[in-house]
This record gives sequence, structure tokens and C-alpha cells, in this order.
Amino acid sequence: MLDFNQNINVLSNKTTTGIAAGKAVEACIVKLQKTKEKIRIVFAAAPSQDSMLEYLTQSKLIAWNKIVAFHMDEYIGLEPSSPQLFSSYLEKNIFSKVPLHKNTINVNNNVSEEIKRYTNLLEEGPIDIVCLGIGENGHLAFNDPHVADFNDPEIVKVVELDDACRIQQVNDGCFESFEKVPQNAITLTIPTLLKGKHLFCVVLGTNKSDAVKNALTEPVNTACPASILTTHADCSYYFDKKAYKGVESLQNA
Repeated sequence: MLDFNQNINVLSNKTTTGIAAGKAVEACIVKLQKTKEKIRIVFAAAPSQDSMLEYLTQSKLIAWNKIVAFHMDEYIGLEPSSPQLFSSYLEKNIFSKVPLHKNTINVNNNVSEEIKRYTNLLEEGPIDIVCLGIGENGHLAFNDPHVADFNDPEIVKVVELDDACRIQQVNDGCFESFEKVPQNAITLTIPTLLKGKHLFCVVLGTNKSDAVKNALTEPVNTACPASILTTHADCSYYFDKKAYKGVESLQNA
């Protein structure tokens, strides 16, 4: 067996994985809303989050008026009406379905001013929950290996996306071709994500199996930014069997 102690849940397929994660996030929210007037949550925007978000929007237990939502990264350079914008994804999959208070990154504003505005919003209080995934190159949000900084002094920053990250967006079906994927984005930094008290990480598919294996079994290193999650006091992982197969092969060796 591998020598790590993490809250790892491996499910049979993407739907059951998302539902399991959704139930865990729901339970966390229900517990928090008993004592907190506002619950601040950062949401990722990616196909891996589909089933989890669908489960959450159908919850009858969540007091959505207590939820203050943020999204963790956004492309620079797309048209305001572009369906590829992560704000568009979240609007479609959760924000339009439940009466929460949303804070989204608006890249139509001056980028420097938007970073200041969004940083101020994030600093208004602690982040209670972060719902995130892991990229094919091990990235967290848009913190690809070449820009990942575990001691980043910034809360939000502009980054240049690496080729592997851009290729993933094509693999995910979000863009028709590599050339259409923006080269730059705004992202929450890794320390910002790690300040979340409760992290829920959902990862699906064969394309993510190497990243999952590296994140869980290799030394913490910016070559696989997601490896830093193993240092968090409360990070729960939800993998389908395809994403977890690299770790499973080591466990069975």
C-alpha cells in the first residue's frame, strides 16, 4: 500500500463519482449553515464538476441564500457571450438554478482593475469550501506547472497557459481546436485555494490518471501542482476508476 493518509473515494463511473462528491459537499454546507450566516464557496468550471453541481442544485437541504459563490479562473480574450467562459458554465450549471449570491471574474473589465476588485472580494472573509479538480498536467485552477507557486504572494493573478492545459480544453470538448483556446487567463493562486477550510476534489477519466498518480504518490512539487493538496488538513478526493487506475496499479504491484 502507498504511504499516504487521505480521504480518497473511488467510484465506478463519472455520475456516481459526482453524486458522491455532491452529497459530501451538501453535508458540509448543512453543517456550516447551522452556525454561519454566510458560507463562502469557490467553484471550479469543468466537465468533471457536472454531476456534482447537478446534485447540489437539486438539494432541498441547502439554504442557498447563505451561499456566497466565487469561481476560480477565467479565460482572457473571449467574447462576453462565449459559452466557453467559465462564468457561462457556472451560470448554466448552478448560478441560474439556485438563489445564491455570485461573484464572477469579469474579463471585459480592465484586467488589472478586475484583479484588484476580485482580490478585495475574496479578502472580505475566509473561504469555507473549495470545489476543484486536477488538470491533465496536474494544474490547480489555471496554475500550470510553469507558473505554479506554493508561496505565491498574490491572491489572484494573470497567467499564460501551457500547451498541455490548452490541449486539455480541446480534449474536454470545450473548444474545437488548440488554436481557439486562449493563451492567457486570470486565476486564483494556489495559496488562495489552500486557504479554503474544506476542499472537495473531483477527477474523472483516463486522461487524468497520470496526474492523479503523481499528485498522490510523488513528492510535493510544482511539476505537479496538485501534489500540494496532500498537505491540506481537509481535502477529500472523488475519483472514478479510470482516473484512479494509475494509483491502483501501484497499490496492487
